[in-house]
Amino acid sequence: MTVTMDAAGRIVIPKAIRKAQGWTAGAELEIRAERGKIELEAPHVAMRLEPRGELWVAVKPGVPRWSAAAAAAELETLRHERGLMDEGSARAKRPR
Repeated sequence: MTVTMDAAGRIVIPKAIRKAQGWTAGAELEIRAERGKIELEAPHVAMRLEPRGELWVAVKPGVPRWSAAAAAAELETLRHERGLMDEGSARAKRPR
């Protein structure tokens, strides 16, 4: 894949690559240049594991817990955005 750098030194990371990496607008990336190559990497996110009932959950320090209602609302939004909901139905379709 070939990209072009503009006069300010910016390049656009192709959508397919951004999507595959889970990078969205505003994402912080570490950049390195070595032997004629440039590498981009998402920085490490500090997490700790906490027991929640019978499960262990990865928790990012300083981030408040979501309520069940907030998590359900976000899940429904993501399903709609990704076309995983039947029209007029709250029942999710299986991804293909």
